[in-house]
Amino acid sequence: MSPAARWAGAGALLGAVACLVALAPAQWLVQPLATATAGRVQLHEASGTVWRGDARLVLSGGAGSRDALLLPWRVGWALGWGDGALALTLTQPCCLSAPLPLRLEAGLGRLAVALPAGTDAAAGIGQWPAGWLVGLGTPWNTLQPGGTLRLSSPGLRLEWVQGRVRLEGAVMLDLADASSRLSTLPVLGSYRVAVQGAGASGDVATLRLSTLEGPLRLSGEGQWTGPRLRLRGEARADTGHEAVLRNLMNLLGRRDGERVLLSIG
Repeated sequence: MSPAARWAGAGALLGAVACLVALAPAQWLVQPLATATAGRVQLHEASGTVWRGDARLVLSGGAGSRDALLLPWRVGWALGWGDGALALTLTQPCCLSAPLPLRLEAGLGRLAVALPAGTDAAAGIGQWPAGWLVGLGTPWNTLQPGGTLRLSSPGLRLEWVQGRVRLEGAVMLDLADASSRLSTLPVLGSYRVAVQGAGASGDVATLRLSTLEGPLRLSGEGQWTGPRLRLRGEARADTGHEAVLRNLMNLLGRRDGERVLLSIG
């Protein structure tokens, strides 16, 4: 084979590879996301390419679980290069307050996802129906929660390094106007879980559960270390609401007089 023919063959091969990468189907993202989240977050009906596409989000109880709930709204993504790293922008008109910019950094045994500082704290990142949590299975499928989940952050960086997870920054998840089929009260209250990262020096993030308002009072503190979550706290009913909240509180934990002890992990 002549040099010219070899160069032509190499050029054709490189062109084919470049075309394959550029047109990589969105379906290629389905399995990696499911694997990374132990099957709890899934993409369904993915269309487009790895670089620009959309799909429907599913929450599931994980491997072997029969629980799963599909959001009716599609989430879109655009993936490109920026400042030496992958730049990912997520859109979901129903739920995200604005296009969400994320920075992805990958290396040997390492992956980092960063949300830049400067997010509008008032608008937050987005909001979703609390009923979506039913897809995760126990205990959500029993509680059948109602209300709205609101996510906000002043900026954060989540990094996986050789199986360890490290969080820098902070993130807050609010459950507004919470309800449950286990209580006849139309609204139980509004609650916040605040997570504060340990920074670059450690792998342990701290959690704080607090009540913003409502007759069902929840409080607690805990730690998040990699895949392990540990929280200890209590639940109390405001005066005059003890009877109507008794059944729900009995399912939350162990009775200790007028309070219920909460324990996760």
